[in-house]
Amino acid sequence: MTLKVYGIKNCSTMKKTFDFLAEEGVDYEFIDYKKAAPSEDLLREFIGKTGLDAVINKKGMTYRKLDAAAKAAVEDDLGALKVLTEKSSMIKRPIIAYPDGSITLGFDPETIKARMAEQSEA
Repeated sequence: MTLKVYGIKNCSTMKKTFDFLAEEGVDYEFIDYKKAAPSEDLLREFIGKTGLDAVINKKGMTYRKLDAAAKAAVEDDLGALKVLTEKSSMIKRPIIAYPDGSITLGFDPETIKARMAEQSEA
């Protein structure tokens, strides 16, 4: 099973994710937002599966530094797509895509293990 892992290489949460996947012996393809900005189509897919609020990292510094107009823009899908493609560090990390097309957001080892087990059984 090969997963797709989306995020930013130097993020501490991503480092935990990489370490966890290595310990579990999981093959994955890493897509670094800083090297390949996410497309609007990919972001629409993530938002469609989890909802807009789940995809935006409102706890991060990038979001907190936005002005009021930009914060208002990310409250609807169209505005959010524009902001997230320009400021990919506002996207929750990691986003892990599984072979069946499902995704998880954030680093939660138990959730990731459970989803990997479901994929193995399918």
